[in-house]
Amino acid sequence: MEAATKGEFLSFLQDEGRLRIDSLIEGAVELAEEVHAGLKREDGKSSFLETHTWPVAMDVVRHYRAGNRSVTGVEVASAILHDVMEDDERILNLHETRSYGFEAYLAYRFGSRVQEIASELKIKPLDIFPGRDEGERQSARFWQYCGILSKADHDVKAIKLADRLNNMAFIQGVPGHGKVRRYLREAEDFYLAYSMMEPAMPAFYARMRKAYEALRSQKQAVTV
Repeated sequence: MEAATKGEFLSFLQDEGRLRIDSLIEGAVELAEEVHAGLKREDGKSSFLETHTWPVAMDVVRHYRAGNRSVTGVEVASAILHDVMEDDERILNLHETRSYGFEAYLAYRFGSRVQEIASELKIKPLDIFPGRDEGERQSARFWQYCGILSKADHDVKAIKLADRLNNMAFIQGVPGHGKVRRYLREAEDFYLAYSMMEPAMPAFYARMRKAYEALRSQKQAVTV
């Protein structure tokens, strides 16, 4: 399970990523720190920024470099900010942008492309979906989200796969957690096949398959 401090993350971008730390990246780091300050992972102690935000962005940069694809501050900022829409109420209060909305604020500060990616990756509140109980509402939300992702472009797809791989790897270190069952089911129902859909990402598929097998083996061992 990869982890990185902010300093290690920025050094990675400059050295391995061969990127200049421009104002877009600096701003994204600043906003991520504000939104996710003090947030812990499922084990109750690991920093969300150091075990998720920075590592996911690093994974995305590696993906672009491995495929000889162009990567700029826009792609990096989008990867850094991939979870901020989940905490939009907090950031609205921090920046007093409630009058015109968080998406408008994000577009104003980082540009329409970063805002579009963050919006596509946002998981909507469960209470807006139909269903007789929570399980049905979760199913309806998952179906809609999969439909959005299946039409998404390369940038959105790379970020989402890096995000899900990080979550699967982390939850493996928290045996018995309720998300294990969910991640296994969603990998079977969507994410394994998603990595094979155009634009296909074979390296992500191989890692997703490995993470899935590891989680499944662990779950079987725990239930025996």
